[in-house]
Amino acid sequence: MISKDALFALSLFPYLGFLWFISRSQQMPRLALYGFYGTLVFVGVTIPAGIYAKVHYGKALANVDWLHGGAEVFLTLANILIVLGFWQAVKQLKQKIATEKNHL
Repeated sequence: MISKDALFALSLFPYLGFLWFISRSQQMPRLALYGFYGTLVFVGVTIPAGIYAKVHYGKALANVDWLHGGAEVFLTLANILIVLGFWQAVKQLKQKIATEKNHL
């Protein structure tokens, strides 16, 4: 059976592929793209924070509140960027449709 750490590490490869494809897409809202990259930053912060929690406190990251909360801030910011990016794109599309209707 595969360990959760190995599965986590392996899951980075499909995500990196996802980032590669959406980075080349002209349809991905720029702010949402930054959010998806921010998720990668979250992973980059979480790994050393988890190691620190284990070495310094002898506990899992989830059990060291100040470290866990600090790492989760990056995920929260990334999610906010994703939502705002898609919200902005939907708003622009609605404005474009309304403008086209007015010109008919």
